[in-house]
Amino acid sequence: MNDETIASLGDELYAALRGRTTVRPLTDRHHDLAIDDAYRISRRLLDRRLADGERIVGKKTGVTSKVVQAALGVHQPDFGYLTDVMAFENGAELPISKLLIQPRAEGEIAFVLEKRLAGPGVTEKDVLAATAYVKPCFEVVDSRIENWRIKISDTVADNASSGVFVLGGESASPKHVDFVTCGMVVWKNGEVLSTGAGAAALGSPLICVAWLANALGRFGVSLEPGEVILSGSLVPLEPVVPGDRMELRIGGVGSAAVRFV
Repeated sequence: MNDETIASLGDELYAALRGRTTVRPLTDRHHDLAIDDAYRISRRLLDRRLADGERIVGKKTGVTSKVVQAALGVHQPDFGYLTDVMAFENGAELPISKLLIQPRAEGEIAFVLEKRLAGPGVTEKDVLAATAYVKPCFEVVDSRIENWRIKISDTVADNASSGVFVLGGESASPKHVDFVTCGMVVWKNGEVLSTGAGAAALGSPLICVAWLANALGRFGVSLEPGEVILSGSLVPLEPVVPGDRMELRIGGVGSAAVRFV
């Protein structure tokens, strides 16, 4: 795909993001849209945001669990970038009616790094050694693609269907967490909504972060000290609307809460 088309599609997604509108799936119009070209579109979208003054504060993996893959019809992971305007504190009143289009919330573990991770060749052991601490997290994903009619190249181009994220107030040493068996419980409006475990994310959130470092390495991008790394959902996606309240707790990690307005 030529540079002009890449720029045009990235600008279209940027306009949709700023205008809180949706666009027809890119793959409906470009049937041969390759994943590498989709990442170039994503980078154009990111560059437009950075030009507005946003700052990169981390990266994210997406579509790492089987239940999320089945829900979206996308059967491989992808990655995106996190900026400062996407970050909210624990217990926040999150104004989705002003920020997002078709939001869905998911629970996951966030890694905060103290050392750089640069692929290729990053292992789970490397991730453990590079992590300062982990936190419980809600990621509220969103899509600029109409009705979530996405294929892998659509969500890749759309910054891995990113929205916003909420970090819990507690943190834990990664050395004290069993990332395979740690359990998550999610409540919505006071009722238990879903449960999951670390193994839901590619077998372990550590595997997800290693995958992310190695995937970014193909593009000459690293995971940097101080960055927040979202490792992928442990539970199904949940549509949310203003008035909803959600909480989660992860064994050995802590809890997070958010209210949507």
